[in-house]
Amino acid sequence: MATPPIGRRELLAMAGAASLYPAAIRADRTPVPDTMQSAADRRPELYALMGDLPDRRRPIGGRKRDETRRDGYVLETWDLDLNGIEGVPAYVARPAGLQGRAPAVLFNHSHGGGYKIGKQEFIEGRSYLQPVPYAQVLTDLGCVGVCIDSWVFGERSHTSEADMFKAMLWQGQVLWGMMVYDSLRAVDWLVTRPDVDAARIGTLGISMGSTMAWWLAALDERVRVTVDICCLTDFHTLLEKKDLSAHGVYYYVPRLLKHFTTAQINALIVPRAHLGLAGLQDKLTPVEGLDIIDRELTRAYAEAGHPERWKLLRYDVGHQETPEGREEAIAFLKRFL
Repeated sequence: MATPPIGRRELLAMAGAASLYPAAIRADRTPVPDTMQSAADRRPELYALMGDLPDRRRPIGGRKRDETRRDGYVLETWDLDLNGIEGVPAYVARPAGLQGRAPAVLFNHSHGGGYKIGKQEFIEGRSYLQPVPYAQVLTDLGCVGVCIDSWVFGERSHTSEADMFKAMLWQGQVLWGMMVYDSLRAVDWLVTRPDVDAARIGTLGISMGSTMAWWLAALDERVRVTVDICCLTDFHTLLEKKDLSAHGVYYYVPRLLKHFTTAQINALIVPRAHLGLAGLQDKLTPVEGLDIIDRELTRAYAEAGHPERWKLLRYDVGHQETPEGREEAIAFLKRFL
């Protein structure tokens, strides 16, 4: 006798069911270490989940619009050609009087519904960041900083997030994949600059920018230091909490949970330095999920012989950067970059 079709109610009930979890997860939903696959094997697997992307080897370039002096640093405005589909406006901040090559940090802007803001966050800040913008912070540290407008943000906000997500999906593309692709190519462009030390690359961001930081570092071994602020979210805990709406539609990648947990993606960063900053009251990063990620990465870094390169700090706040967190981020960059 034919099996009756699954009804809508049963399908919705499956959202928190164990059948959605990949086989490589224990009963407590923590990753089982796969001794047969190296990080080098798994990076292409993660990259392949991001949809139909432009050729990773296509030539890239850029045109500088202008250059101004601001608060002890020089701000360059660029139009970059990273994906061959649409231009990518970018800011580059370099220390005034910089000579020779300096470490560089890709700053990833947040979401927060600020579609018109984008890369302005880099030079102007946001309400949930500490008062001094990261362009100033990074140049004061002697670093070159860069921030691009991500898809549907800043000067690229010509189409809504929902419309872009749907249009891309029809064409086999994934909005998050296209965002990550641009960030990877931004690093490709960044290391061609004569003022950048290609062996000293870092990345950081808050919220959507936090997620971008750890995806970028997982996929690109050139990223030596990662600082993620307020978005180290365990996917399966989010499912259990039935709170997927806490994250925008851009965040979701088809078939991801059949291949990776959050901890498994972040394990691709090991043994490079990684600092996570989280709020205990932040709905976007349930505490139970932070516990899982912290446990797995603490073990992974210890096994790699570098326990000092992983740190997760939690503060009794919501979705925001704290003064103490800012100090930790600066100290971490100074130590490892």
